[in-house]
Amino acid sequence: MEKKWIMIAGPYRSGSTDPEVHARNLRIMNEAALQVWKRGHMPLIGVNMALPVVQVAGEAAYESIMMPISLELADRCDAILRLPGESTGADQELEVFLKKGLPVYRSPEEIPEASA
Repeated sequence: MEKKWIMIAGPYRSGSTDPEVHARNLRIMNEAALQVWKRGHMPLIGVNMALPVVQVAGEAAYESIMMPISLELADRCDAILRLPGESTGADQELEVFLKKGLPVYRSPEEIPEASA
């Protein structure tokens, strides 16, 4: 399999206001991204792209920035790794791939290694 851009999608806030929950969820996505990288692909996480913009714009802009950036990223990726857990945002990202008929993975182990 050639190298792919693979979106990592999973819970981030998912209804919680606890920054520790957010940090733990982001770490889980980043750990999955490392596994995707080790399989030879380019991992991308919408939260990692959107959070710096939200931090500059202010927390009040979270809703108007987070999902639009994440969905734009999803539109440019070749596949998605949907991690377990309830997440409206991750489900919206997943829908982009389902509509396009692109690969959906549920664990890093399902992702074929990229060819050299």
